[in-house]
Amino acid sequence: SAAVAAPENGVFTSPELAKSFDFSAEERIYNWWESQGYFRPSFDRGTDPYVISMPPPNVTGYLHMGHAIFVTLDDIMVRYHRMKGRPTLWIPGTDHAGIATQLVVEKMLQSEGMKRTEMGRDNFINRVWEWKEKHGARITNQIKRLGASCDWTREHFTLDEQLSRAVIEAFIKLHDKGLIYQGSYLVNWSPNLQTAVSDLEVEYSEEPGTLYHIKYRVAGGSDFLTVATTRPETLFGDVAIAVNPDDDRYSKYIGKMAIVPMTYGRHVPIISDKYVDKEFGTGVLKISPGHDHNDYTLARKLGLPILNVMNKDGTLNDVAGLYCGLDRFEVRKQLWSDLEETGLAVKKEPHTLRVPRSQRGGEIIEPLVSKQWFVNMESLAKKALHAVHKGEITVMPERFEKIYNHWLSNIKDWCISRQLWWGHRIPVWYIAGKSGENDYIVAHNEVEALGKARGKYGEDVEIYQDSDVLDTWFSSALWPFSTLGWPDESSEDFKRFYPTTMLETGHDILFFWVARMVMMGIELTGKVPFSNIYLHGLIRDAQGRKMSKTLGNVIDPLDTIKEYGTDALRFTLALGTAGQDLNLSMERLTANKAFTNKLWNAGKFVLQNLPSQTDASACAAILAHKFDVEESVLRLPLPECWVVSELHELIDTVTASYDKYFFGDVGREIYDFFWSDFADWYIEASKARLYQSGGDSTASLAQAVLLYVFENILKLLHPFMPFVTEELWQALPNWKEALIISSWPQTSLPRHANSIRQFENFQALTRAIRNARAEYSVEPAKRISASIVASKDVVQYISNEKEVLALLSRLDVQNVQFATCPPEEANKCVHLVASEGLEAYLPLADMVDISAEVDRLGKRLAKMETEYEGLVPRLGSPKFVEKAPEDVVRGVREKAAEAEEKIKLTKNRLEFLRSSALVSQIWSTYTFTRRRGCWRRPWCAARFSGARTTRAWRR
Repeated sequence: SAAVAAPENGVFTSPELAKSFDFSAEERIYNWWESQGYFRPSFDRGTDPYVISMPPPNVTGYLHMGHAIFVTLDDIMVRYHRMKGRPTLWIPGTDHAGIATQLVVEKMLQSEGMKRTEMGRDNFINRVWEWKEKHGARITNQIKRLGASCDWTREHFTLDEQLSRAVIEAFIKLHDKGLIYQGSYLVNWSPNLQTAVSDLEVEYSEEPGTLYHIKYRVAGGSDFLTVATTRPETLFGDVAIAVNPDDDRYSKYIGKMAIVPMTYGRHVPIISDKYVDKEFGTGVLKISPGHDHNDYTLARKLGLPILNVMNKDGTLNDVAGLYCGLDRFEVRKQLWSDLEETGLAVKKEPHTLRVPRSQRGGEIIEPLVSKQWFVNMESLAKKALHAVHKGEITVMPERFEKIYNHWLSNIKDWCISRQLWWGHRIPVWYIAGKSGENDYIVAHNEVEALGKARGKYGEDVEIYQDSDVLDTWFSSALWPFSTLGWPDESSEDFKRFYPTTMLETGHDILFFWVARMVMMGIELTGKVPFSNIYLHGLIRDAQGRKMSKTLGNVIDPLDTIKEYGTDALRFTLALGTAGQDLNLSMERLTANKAFTNKLWNAGKFVLQNLPSQTDASACAAILAHKFDVEESVLRLPLPECWVVSELHELIDTVTASYDKYFFGDVGREIYDFFWSDFADWYIEASKARLYQSGGDSTASLAQAVLLYVFENILKLLHPFMPFVTEELWQALPNWKEALIISSWPQTSLPRHANSIRQFENFQALTRAIRNARAEYSVEPAKRISASIVASKDVVQYISNEKEVLALLSRLDVQNVQFATCPPEEANKCVHLVASEGLEAYLPLADMVDISAEVDRLGKRLAKMETEYEGLVPRLGSPKFVEKAPEDVVRGVREKAAEAEEKIKLTKNRLEFLRSSALVSQIWSTYTFTRRRGCWRRPWCAARFSGARTTRAWRR
């Protein structure tokens, strides 16, 4: 069988041979999965495909926790639906990352003493491709280390021939519909990168700056208006001075002219508009529409001219007169000095600025009027809004739907041209010698463009291509369908797998990418590109801070994998709540590494207690047990019936949570069942079947249940922790297929509610006895007697599991009695009330040396009384009660009350011990007292027992 062969092929290691799971095996397991073709969609068991497009990471990138969480969540979805029998396709790939990649290569060239502009475009592009071929697979290989079960045979790169064809087709179709246009408008300009950048790629930061107060003389008189500005260098581009029409201070100046300082007397009108904030600065605003987005909007509304004073490299142009050729920030210093000399500088004061910086280069962005290509977004946005409104797309968590709607309802046209060399070159050709607004050709290639140009302008026409490239997000917006063969809608992949099922990504790129994919998908294919959007939060450090190199709190996923294993990292990341940021701590990783080890050890126990594979009859006896038939489950002994019933309930709960994408609930439910129910209770109970008298049939049943429950735990947990579960699965007997492609557990299997309640009583009794032993410091190896008292029916099902009870509670199995009334010497026993109608009497003589205990408690009582006597005078002092902080007084009162309670209980216990008649009631449930912000048990003479607590409390 595969289970036998697997360890021999060098891929898998049996838990029977290894102390713990070896993380270095993860890569071997992954390569084996891929070599077997398990990542490719299979139509053997179903026809309804489940398709996810991977958010393509930048080809320049290194793996970070943002990648780790999207890979984890995507892979959980993919592995779950693969096991459910759906043909599952996860499409991987990388993004060419125009600005980022060009920056990387330019820096590399600078180290060689070369510049892009000196090399020429073609040579530079060749160098970028060389870099990509050498380093481009880095991020892909790192993603594989996270267990991403993508179909790598369908891997794409946004500059692939197929995707480039889709980009050109999309541009032409949108242009033909009038949705792409060219015009000179105010854009965000990056002087260092020498390109326009999207509104979404500008990050604003609060930074210390200066507010400059400057005099503008009112023409025809001696009056001045004082303007407050943070960017005095832009005054050369002023086209008006504006005041609020309701500002009485300046109403008399409206309609007059003002003289712009340092411009040799250039006059601009003084206008009024509600846009002006009377409270900001002096209430007088300079309007520089060529260098401010708000001023630009106002100028277009009022028909004011647009005046540009800046070159694309951030220096001022000849409009600035004497300052021409100087850098914008150098002009700011020089201009203020000159204003002071001429008496036009009033004052400058500290002011916090909202500074726009390039997300890529980090430099301060300059609003600049530039000729660019734009996409008209209004009609596209309406369709995208309608799709969500009609329920064609579901957004998870639901609260992001409002954000999505708000952004699309207030959307601006999208500037899609970039002044770069690396990327998809805009498929537009201009006519040499022509400069008319419509003198250009849009075509798929130069041959087609030349043909069109000759037909319009004659055979001698000369053409040249637009030097700009398209925004990287333009090609990414086509990703769900370009990767499936579009624009060839007859391609097999497009017909089978489009529209896709799920788009999972971070909420921070809802607008960069997700909304744009929706708009492009509807416009170009007529269908929404995916049915569901799942948005995860950001990964922060243990203190909730954003990870950054500056803070030194970046956690490297690859380092984490080496220390904790991929499974522990994935499990930790998956326990977050959709859309909410997750604080990642080493404590969580350590705990989940321990979970991996616990799983491994449980697998080792199961395997070590199964019969040899060569013992055909014993193996057949195990496989003969069926747990999917109600009659078979009802015939099981109590512990077996309980654990199988709980498992079947877990399968239903977990499956429902998977279907709802409640991954945090899935992880916690499986964790609790495995650790508490299976490992802590059933494995321990099974030892009574395996190691004590009861016959081969009893042992065979325990083996069958252990195997059945454990194999289903592995299945449920596999999407979260694929490596350790596959390694354990391969060691189990008689499996003919890999866990990754095994069938998901059947739901709605039988369970016996009465057995669950009965075993909860059994657990309560066991806990009560364990707690009493701990309270009386009974040596772990010592076996004690016990009388179990309950109604006839309870006695029956408890006594049937006498050996299990004795094993778990460390009782002397020969001296465990069952009865319906208390024993004769009950007054010499510790009396435990485990639950209503179920009690235990433990002979005091078995548990404690009475004289030694009396001596110990006497000393303890004296110490407690001394402590109590130190607290009482403080509470009796008016000075302390009235003047000490309230929380301090409250704390002292709580300590005193607790000490008084302890003293009373200790005295009672001493009295009982001295008379050799102890009755110590221990109640059936835990009760909790809130003291100083934490939950703790009230002190008592013997520890509480308790019926079955919720899984949350057991943790």
